[in-house]
Amino acid sequence: MKKSLFLYLFIVSILMTVFTYMYYDKKVKFEAERFDKLKKTMHDSIQMMNNQVFEANYFTLLNNDNAQNQLDNYSIEKLIEKIERKLMEMNDLPDGNPMVEFIKMNDKKFIINKIKVINHRWVIADFSNGDLWGEVLLQYFVEENEELTFKIIQSTLYTKS
Repeated sequence: MKKSLFLYLFIVSILMTVFTYMYYDKKVKFEAERFDKLKKTMHDSIQMMNNQVFEANYFTLLNNDNAQNQLDNYSIEKLIEKIERKLMEMNDLPDGNPMVEFIKMNDKKFIINKIKVINHRWVIADFSNGDLWGEVLLQYFVEENEELTFKIIQSTLYTKS
């Protein structure tokens, strides 16, 4: 009786070992397949995001070789920084930024929030006064003494919804 009990226990332990091995083997394969699918999905998502960033940055001075050739005497990064700094400094004026065509409304001045240098001649900027928002397209010129001058081409003010 003692021998048969040990035999049954031995058989049960072997069966449990086999089932446990099969379970973990299938689990590892399942996890590996799931990881590969996730890795492929992430790679596709990253590629899609890179394409979107490339498309969004198509109209920038940094990616426009023809516009950069027009400014070959200047460091493009420094010029962009200088344009942004000059436009942001104009925000400190008491009546708001003069590159925004709109006057103060409710004692709130319009200031430029974001700037994007499109090419060797144009800048687009987002502006607001806290209640109203708009955009302005500016033309800029780099003078011989490296001073910047701006000219408003068009601006728009969004209405409140």
